[in-house]
Parts: sequence; structure tokens; C-alpha cells
Amino acid sequence: MTANSRIYLDHSATTPLDPKALRKMQPYFTEKFGNPASIHTYGQEALKAVDEAREAVAEFLDATNSEIFFTSGATEANNMVLRGTMEKRIEEGNHFITSKIEHPSILETARSLEKDGFMASYLPVDKEGRVSKESVQKAITKKTVLVSIMYANNEVGAIQPIKEIGKLIRKENKKRLKEGLPEIYFHVDAVQGINFLDCSVKRLRCHLLSLSGHKFYGPKGIGVLYKQEGVALKAQATGGHQERNVRAGTSNVPGIIGLAEALKIANKNREKSSAKVFELKKYLIQKIKDQIPNIKVNSPESDNKGLPNIANISFPGAEGESILLKLDFAGIAVSTGSACSSTSLEPSHVLLAQRLTFKEAHSSVRFSLGKHNTKKEINYLMKHLPKIIEDLRKMSPIK
Repeated sequence: MTANSRIYLDHSATTPLDPKALRKMQPYFTEKFGNPASIHTYGQEALKAVDEAREAVAEFLDATNSEIFFTSGATEANNMVLRGTMEKRIEEGNHFITSKIEHPSILETARSLEKDGFMASYLPVDKEGRVSKESVQKAITKKTVLVSIMYANNEVGAIQPIKEIGKLIRKENKKRLKEGLPEIYFHVDAVQGINFLDCSVKRLRCHLLSLSGHKFYGPKGIGVLYKQEGVALKAQATGGHQERNVRAGTSNVPGIIGLAEALKIANKNREKSSAKVFELKKYLIQKIKDQIPNIKVNSPESDNKGLPNIANISFPGAEGESILLKLDFAGIAVSTGSACSSTSLEPSHVLLAQRLTFKEAHSSVRFSLGKHNTKKEINYLMKHLPKIIEDLRKMSPIK
């Protein structure tokens, strides 16, 4: 590595736009700039491109075109699900279930809904950051109308048993139908899983699913909500008839085109990319174990329990933000948790839910690998990281 090299190990926060996706997008900024809501030729040209992108997304998710809705990102999609479901179905039930390790766009919306009189259950996780289907079963009440569980956690990479939970909820709904109780919708925040996991909504048995383009080498500012046919939501953005009256607003045509292209690439390269980054993750963790004493790996290390690209590690005696800043000074980008929580001085809610101490949580760093990272970059990281940890531990007043 040269002195001016920079290394990016924060792919869970965002990913670089794939050049192929960019090339697909470019004409829709200039000569193909029409509004797809317009009936003239310019508009219809844009509408055709949006329809083709919608079809590509539907194919990836094993859904139909009419079940795909474009949003500004997964945060909006998650808000649409929680608020849209609970406000629409308030006469049927006022209770929903989620977990303690969800993304802030779920947790903060859930707390807001509680202030409005809705009831929420926050499921615990085990020490690897995983929810159990048994805890979902125990939390269900006669008033439950929604369960929202993320596919894989953004801070530690823990993969949730989504297929098992989906099967449980389907079985529960058959029982509730006979008893005259409201159907439970199952929502999956699949943002971190798109690159690596099976996202067939039929196999996941979910009613709703969220994803965001910039997490799989697509553009920022564009996302998707999958909504199964027949699922009722109250629209949160009104003022237009776009997206079949589910989400008003002029379509982000270049973003939609770029998202669909990035999704095709991710699907095509999923197995190869997963295998590569998992080997790199194992290499990174072993290097850290070999060269730095007294560390704690907070991510599941097996490929069936954790994402292949996320390694969350605590370095007791060294504060996480200080590690991040010193690595950044060396040209290496990492994170101390979710990008949406990066300005907070509070310890990670995910790590606390895994029963780490405040000190362990504050000393954590998330390394999230991407398809372009190499062993050479990991070796460069390890030229700096051991010395950084050693120096910070010497300076720490807490021994």
C-alpha cells in the first residue's frame, strides 16, 4: 500500500456505486429525463424504464410487479410498514412485535407509536444476537397485527431465523382465521441480507420486505417496499397517485434504474462474493486474535449464523471512537456501529442486548468487508491496528 492509499472497511454503512449501474443511470439524468407520470413520449419512455426495473426487482424477490413499490430508502419503507399497518388496522389490533436489535428506523418509529397508544413487544436476543422463534410465539397476543424482524443485523451480522418465524406466523394465521382473530403481517428488514442471503419472499413467508439500493452497490436515495397483494397499509406520503396510491411523489427514475441493475449484479455474483468475503473475514479475525491480546468477537463466526462480511470486535481498554479516528488517520475506514447512530455517544443497543458490558460495547469496532477488499488491505490494517490498541490501552485510565 502507498502512503496515499485509502482502505474502505465500512460496507455495512454504504457501498460504492457499481460502474455498470452508473452507466445504466446516466441517460435518465439527461436525454431521457421525462416524468413517468406524464402521458407524452418523454414520460412514457421513463415509465417503460421504471416498469422494466420493477419487473427485475420482482423477479429477484420472487414476487409480482404489482407487489413492488419504490421508496426513498429502507428507512421510509420501514416507517411505511410500521405506521401504515398500525394506523390502518387500529380497529383490528393495537399490538406489534419487533426485536431489541432492530435498526433505528424500526425502533424509533416503534417508540413513537407507543406514545400514540399502540403496544409493542421488544424481543431479546441470545449472546450471538439472534432472536428465537419461541420468543415470537410467546409474545403474540389476540391484538397482535404485525411482527417486524430484520433478516440480518447491521452491527454484528447476526442472521435471524426468518424462514422459521415466517412458517410460525403462517401456521398462527391459519389458527387465527378459524378463531376470528386478525391476521398477523410479517415484515422483514432485508437491507443487510441482499448481497448474501436468499431473499425469495415466498420462501421467507413474509408479507412485507424492505431494502435499500446503496447497501448492494446501487445508488443512494432509493429503496423498495415489497407488499404482498391484499396487505393493507395506510399511505404515509400523500399528494399524488404514484406507486398505486401507496407512496406519493415523483419517481426517482435514475435511482430506480440503478437499483434494479445493482440488484441483478448482486444476484448473479452472490455465491462467489459471499465465499470471497467470508474467507477474508476469517482471515481478519484470525489475524486480530493472533496479534492483539484480550479481544472479544461479537459477531457469529459461522457462515450459517452470521453474515460473511461483518466482524464486530471489542478491544477492552481502548475506546471505539478513538480506534476509528486513529485508523482513519492511517487511511482506513471502519465503524463503531450503525451509520445512522454514529453521532450518538451511547453504547450500541445491539451489543447491550447481547449482554456486553458498557465498557465492552464502548470498545467495539465494526469491520464490514466488500467485494473489492483484499488480503493485502487486511495486512495493511494489521500494520497499524495492534499498535493503535496498545497505545490506547496505555493511555486509558481504566485498567
